[in-house]
Amino acid sequence: MNVALVHEHLGQDGGAERVVRIFQKMFPSAPLYTLVYNPDRAHPGFRGTDIRTSFIQRLPGGVKHYQWYLRYMPTAIERFDLSEYDVVISSASGFAKGVITNPETLHLCYLHSPTRYLWDGTHQYIRDLPYPNWMKQLLPSVLTNIRMWDRLAADRVDDYVVNSKLVARRLEKFYRRTGTIIYPPVETQRFTIQPKTDKYYLTGGRLVPYKRFDLAINAFNRLGLPLKVFGTGPALKHLQEIAGPTIEFLGRVPDAAMNELYGRAAAFINPQVEDFGITVVEAMATGRPVIAFAAGGALETVKAGESGNFFMDQEWESLADAVIRFKPEEYEPTRIRAWAETFSVDRFINTFRQHVDQAWQAHQSRIH
Repeated sequence: MNVALVHEHLGQDGGAERVVRIFQKMFPSAPLYTLVYNPDRAHPGFRGTDIRTSFIQRLPGGVKHYQWYLRYMPTAIERFDLSEYDVVISSASGFAKGVITNPETLHLCYLHSPTRYLWDGTHQYIRDLPYPNWMKQLLPSVLTNIRMWDRLAADRVDDYVVNSKLVARRLEKFYRRTGTIIYPPVETQRFTIQPKTDKYYLTGGRLVPYKRFDLAINAFNRLGLPLKVFGTGPALKHLQEIAGPTIEFLGRVPDAAMNELYGRAAAFINPQVEDFGITVVEAMATGRPVIAFAAGGALETVKAGESGNFFMDQEWESLADAVIRFKPEEYEPTRIRAWAETFSVDRFINTFRQHVDQAWQAHQSRIH
């Protein structure tokens, strides 16, 4: 099979980009098509690989401020000529699923989520933008046009794979399609149980408003307990402004330092609704329990009473109550790590490769 990979943009280093790096390992000769590539912000693992960018890469400010060209992204993704490939694998939470392929080509989409700022998260997205109100009043009409394109683009996919039950429900709700659930790969082999733990709690990731790190900071401000926050993002300044003396911001932490950071924490705090939540599994891979909001992917990755526990209301009071009741001695690190291993890279590669082979055979039988 002649394979091509497609991803929205390489302007950050998040969970979706980790999946793409695994795809590159699985299909080392496949080029990666993406709207823009910023080597300063993307994971170093992408350097030296065959990356093919759109015309947005060459526009003024296109690399660092690609959001300026939102209205041109449908055109940019459609201009990729993928006619020479047998299989196109798109990694999508936005535009990547909209590539145009030949009837003979199998287009398989690994869907991280239907585009959040177009569908279930559209109103919060507009509220959280750091723009004047007059600009926010203009944005809905732009999003309406893109939303219509997005719905049509979703029909171009031949086969959907989704990363959780939550995304499977969204796929059916917004695109009227079904998908096979294959949980994303977590590099559990990078993590080990640490010989001792400290008294701090840990949270972090991409610091964006919808992930509700403000909730964790407010809870730990009032508890007076130490909370370490790793990661960067547009919400960082606001979080720093509301943080008390027990909150420590670590910025972007190198991969090599994450094992000890996770492994010595009393527990990992997950205050958000994640489609899946890779950081939750990484924490569990070091044997540490998770205190998570009872929604989204956490309901699939955290075993209550075995690898962590839940708080029921997305309010700081509910989280604070869960932390007060939390007893780390009730959790067995080896059992937590064993559970995390069920989300390993090897498991993903084997399962996904088998799915691609089966989808290709089924596609071949339909077109011949």
